Amino acid sequence: MDRDAPERDDTQQGTTGRAPPPPAAPRLRGRGIYLLPNLFTTGGLFAGFFAIIAASQGRFGAACVAIFVAAVLDGIDGRVARLTNTQSEFGVQYDSLADLISFGMAPALVMYHWSLVALRLDGPTLGKIGWLAAFLYAACAALRLARFNSQVDVVDKRWFIGLASPAAAGLMASFVWTCDELGLRGADLRYAALAVTVVAGLAMVSRIRYTSFKGSGTGPRSDRVPFVALPIAVAVLIALWIDPPRTLLAASALYLLSGPAQWIWRRRARQRAA
Repeated sequence: MDRDAPERDDTQQGTTGRAPPPPAAPRLRGRGIYLLPNLFTTGGLFAGFFAIIAASQGRFGAACVAIFVAAVLDGIDGRVARLTNTQSEFGVQYDSLADLISFGMAPALVMYHWSLVALRLDGPTLGKIGWLAAFLYAACAALRLARFNSQVDVVDKRWFIGLASPAAAGLMASFVWTCDELGLRGADLRYAALAVTVVAGLAMVSRIRYTSFKGSGTGPRSDRVPFVALPIAVAVLIALWIDPPRTLLAASALYLLSGPAQWIWRRRARQRAA
């Protein structure tokens, strides 16, 4: 045998001397299914845009309902994407842009048209403060969404850092909706509306932790929540059926206060342990 001849590699050609067949190409999932979660995102975007139009026409009840519809659709689109295995970077970015309209611009403009515009009755300076407060809320919503997207892979899923934009929008919308249902004029509550707008905006960009209600965050059963969450959810649904605006306002206000309350509780616990 010629020593310089290359040896046959039986591991590549097999015992028959033939090269193995090329590996089968991975089966690609049809792109049509990606339309499903993006349809829900588009529905939320439409609801937010409708809220802006309705508020400009003085239909504040309809505008607030549209914001809550957008919040429901925002909660559905991500779950649909995970269930159908159709997550994509496009969907993430599209969802953030839709959230900026539905939970940033829409609540700010609803509050402005309902009440903050009346601050001009107290002078030109306060009139500027009215629209600047609305802008502050919208800017904080944009910053909140950008921070969430940049930290989504490194934060604990049990918590939100800062008030989530749908929760802030729910506080704004439920405040306007409740007052409108009670026949209260936005012009008479312009300073209360100013306070709600500023507090909701600053809460979104704060470092306060809020419970995300997404489970324990660790282990194979991280998506599970305590059993007590079920009766609480049933009670909330019953209250929503009886009086939606007041129930949503109470739930939004309690959730807003839960973050600072937990922060104070944890700080006192550390002081007692020290």
